[in-house]
Amino acid sequence: MQVLATVAFTTPALAEIVNINLLQLNDIYEITPVEGGTRGGLARVATLRKQLYQANPRTYTFLAGDAFSPSALGTAKINGIPLAGQQMVAVMNALGFDYATFGNHEFDLPENLFYERLKESRFRWFSGNVSDSKGQPFKGVPRSIVFNVKGDRGAVVRVGLIGVTLDSNKARYVSYTDPIETAKQQVRSLKGKVDILIAVTHLSIEQDRKLAETIPEIDIILGGHEHENIQQWRGRDFTPIFKADANARTVYLHQLSYNTIKKNLQINSRLVPITEKIPEDSKIAKVVKQWVERGYQAFRASGFEPEQVIANVPVALDGLESSVRNESTNLTELIAEAMLKEVKDADLAVYNGGSIRIDDVIPAGPVTQYDVIRILPFGGKIVAVEMNGALLQRVLEQGQANKGTGGYLQTAKVRKDSNLGNWLINNQPLNPNQTYKVAINDFLISGKEQGLDFLNLQQPGIKLIAKKRDIRFAVIDKIKSQAAASKILK
Repeated sequence: MQVLATVAFTTPALAEIVNINLLQLNDIYEITPVEGGTRGGLARVATLRKQLYQANPRTYTFLAGDAFSPSALGTAKINGIPLAGQQMVAVMNALGFDYATFGNHEFDLPENLFYERLKESRFRWFSGNVSDSKGQPFKGVPRSIVFNVKGDRGAVVRVGLIGVTLDSNKARYVSYTDPIETAKQQVRSLKGKVDILIAVTHLSIEQDRKLAETIPEIDIILGGHEHENIQQWRGRDFTPIFKADANARTVYLHQLSYNTIKKNLQINSRLVPITEKIPEDSKIAKVVKQWVERGYQAFRASGFEPEQVIANVPVALDGLESSVRNESTNLTELIAEAMLKEVKDADLAVYNGGSIRIDDVIPAGPVTQYDVIRILPFGGKIVAVEMNGALLQRVLEQGQANKGTGGYLQTAKVRKDSNLGNWLINNQPLNPNQTYKVAINDFLISGKEQGLDFLNLQQPGIKLIAKKRDIRFAVIDKIKSQAAASKILK
């Protein structure tokens, strides 16, 4: 009897290079263009995304943290409730975001509004190290995500996402685990389950470097938090780290090519400036306009006229975060002078640089009331206090120690003698035994600023004298008077 050998025929694995686009944004607080309309704007980003998607439907749009807050429009109150990022989520939904991880400023929001923003989001949030106060994941927010990308010939590429955030904003309803250790755990749990591993982070650049150096399995890090574009390669495998500029001044486009046979990934990344050369998408521009008008109506109800031109300023006003948290600028000086004018006979003025949230340069030319709202979105009253010299010296020293952060103090009639190291008030040495009249913003005497918990009205050495107007109205008046004076001088 003849025995026939059985030959098993198998279908060879599909050999295919699958191309994937990742469009990365981070730290977006404005839905409209910035820098006098010349840069940014989510309607322009929408045009870019549409072009990318038409060329390659395997295009995914990412947020590497910070969108809910802070923004001027987000402070507008409708029926007593601030928009608090509602406008941002609506525009991101319309634009077509796919995935997002948390930034530290997502937790500026009260707990109820934070959960509302999550519910409104049609894109997917994910986080490995940020949880509710009980250490449980927020509802609908997975620790990691794996999604499949199908090639033209049927090959499937498994893309894994992990997300981690720094713990610089510790709201009561939020808890954190160590981002590096958490990322290690997430990578271990995804081992063998993904072909490409992407870390979407909102960390300091130092932490991102450590992530790259510690976890070589990560293929690319899409980061945020610094507000400035960064590209670096770190670790054994030279893991790339990318961050775009805040407010969509730039975005990053990462073009990934994955060879399904060789299991080889190639990454081509480029920084794309978002300028007037990119036309606005009409659909998204309409959504943006609707939310801007809703916000403006709310501001009008609060006594502002957002579109009213206050004055034409002869020079640009520098409100960049990198400036106002490290040094004085013409804008910080203008605000301090407005505070001095509000508190008659004040010996000095002081406020925290972090109260300026515009992170923009207002170009020379017309300045509107809305520009002032953008500069100081949280407002707050100017207050007059009496403060003894010993406490004042301690405050000024801590303000200097806070350089580079929101707790860096901006002042008027204050300087430090570069030779002797002494503080001078009105060009006179600070006297620890003297009592000074200080114009200060109400937040700064709440004890909530970094390292300045001792500066509150329950402490000895400080006494409240009077509460004045919202700081924004004082700044509006100062800009008007300064512009009028310059005309007279001409």
